[in-house]
Amino acid sequence: MNKENFHNDDAILDVYEKPNLSQGVLLSLQHLFAMFGSTVLVPILVGLDPSIALLASGVGTLVHMILTHFKIPAYLGSSFAFIATMQALMKADGYPAIAQGAIAAGLVYLVVAYVVSKIGSAWVDKVLPPIVVGPVIIVIGLSLATTAANDAMLHNQKYNLIYFLVAIFTLVVTLCFQMFFKGFTSLVSILLGIICGYILSCCLGIVNFSGVAKAAWFTFPALDVPIISYKLKLYPAAILTMAPISFVTMSEHMGHIMVLNSLTKRDFFKNPGLHRTLLGDGLSTITAGFIGGPPTTSYGENIGVLAMTKVHSVWVLAGAAVFAIIFSFIGKIAALIESIPMPVIGGISFLLFGTIASNGLKILVDDKVDFSEKRNLLIASVIMVVGIGGAYLQLGNFQLTSVALSTILGMILNGILPKHAAIEQQQLAEKEGTKII
Repeated sequence: MNKENFHNDDAILDVYEKPNLSQGVLLSLQHLFAMFGSTVLVPILVGLDPSIALLASGVGTLVHMILTHFKIPAYLGSSFAFIATMQALMKADGYPAIAQGAIAAGLVYLVVAYVVSKIGSAWVDKVLPPIVVGPVIIVIGLSLATTAANDAMLHNQKYNLIYFLVAIFTLVVTLCFQMFFKGFTSLVSILLGIICGYILSCCLGIVNFSGVAKAAWFTFPALDVPIISYKLKLYPAAILTMAPISFVTMSEHMGHIMVLNSLTKRDFFKNPGLHRTLLGDGLSTITAGFIGGPPTTSYGENIGVLAMTKVHSVWVLAGAAVFAIIFSFIGKIAALIESIPMPVIGGISFLLFGTIASNGLKILVDDKVDFSEKRNLLIASVIMVVGIGGAYLQLGNFQLTSVALSTILGMILNGILPKHAAIEQQQLAEKEGTKII
């Protein structure tokens, strides 16, 4: 692993620090549990084999780490941005069309990464100052708040009190492990909270073990490889609908990098470089397309785990990727994790997504952003209401998500709004004893 002079003293395990084997296993499993539900949900909604999505996420994460020189503690899972398009393509032409669209989306990443490598990333600091970055990070966390609440409360789209009690129990237990225990117990508080929530769910009879009973101990993921599994054929509609979505996931990717910059006190846009992070994301998605999985992207759930535990070690994230690959071949274990009830995930998500949002507030506080200035107030207001409110831009089959839209609007406002409003300029001039004509 890489060495560097800088050390983040706020981290319990910094980016390049390695835990011992027993601790590393539990910390990696904690990350696997945090992302598992979302990663397998995407293939279930599309009609793909969940085990192949698990395999694609593990392989994709390792690909990303290799290309970024193991400098970024990020986990890549199944992307939700492509779901609607993938569902339509699955009905019309099957997985070969999805694969071609995924590969095309990954190639767009590669083209953008090449352009960034030529022009550099100095522009990032100019278009993404703290007044934009802080609110965007708040949006990334709070835009997921509804998902967390629905997971915690709803069963078959109806309010369920037992579900909500399980979610609150999971949340409270996790908070207790965080606040009242020391050492390693505190570090694996999320894992312990999930286990306690799962045990309560079993006692209340809301865990479905049928999938575990049916699953085989050893399963080989249902690979869909071009030429081997199906004949090559051009799907122009798949390319034209999925490739543009990559620009949406790119903006989300940059948002996640901003959060990681804040957590680790580093600038990953400069080292290893934005071009490498984009290259890693793109090749991960291309790899998924070649083996039968959905496109991949960095995961907010795992960033939330990093923020809560202050364990930023890439060794831990790499371990989670290895476990994902192993579990994709062990049906019983994958099915057991998949049986974790949604209220347990919802209870944990209250904490994970809220922690991400709180880091956005921390950026605004640390950089002493002055909200008495109209410019700052207006930029932050627009970003947060558009992003958290769920506003999106729909152009045919192309959809700009609320996170992407709010980020773009923030960058535009930051670029066009003057430093001071006209009335503020007048007040400043009057203080200096001059008169504005």
